[in-house]
Amino acid sequence: MLAGSALIALALPVFAIAGWPLKGWALAAVLWVAAQALGYLLTRLPLDEGNLAASGVRGIGMGFRAFIVGIPLVAVTVADARVGAAAAILYVLAYTLDLAVSLVTFFGAEAKT
Repeated sequence: MLAGSALIALALPVFAIAGWPLKGWALAAVLWVAAQALGYLLTRLPLDEGNLAASGVRGIGMGFRAFIVGIPLVAVTVADARVGAAAAILYVLAYTLDLAVSLVTFFGAEAKT
């Protein structure tokens, strides 16, 4: 999560200097924070054998995160393609970096025996 957040933060000066729409950066940042906050809340649900409801809520909630991001991105892109494209590209880059760091961390850790 920190890698993606750092990328979003470091992208602000790039957007400002390059003349890209700052509304796109702001949209990507707000969507990133919202998706991460929902993910954080969902990972705090207990996942023991006797609590199937929490497992279902967690699974559906994690899948719902894509809609939280996708619907506003599509709506903004329809209204202003330049802002929507900038936001989508930044969000995709942050998500990809976050995923790559997570995979490297997971597969780079020693196996527990």
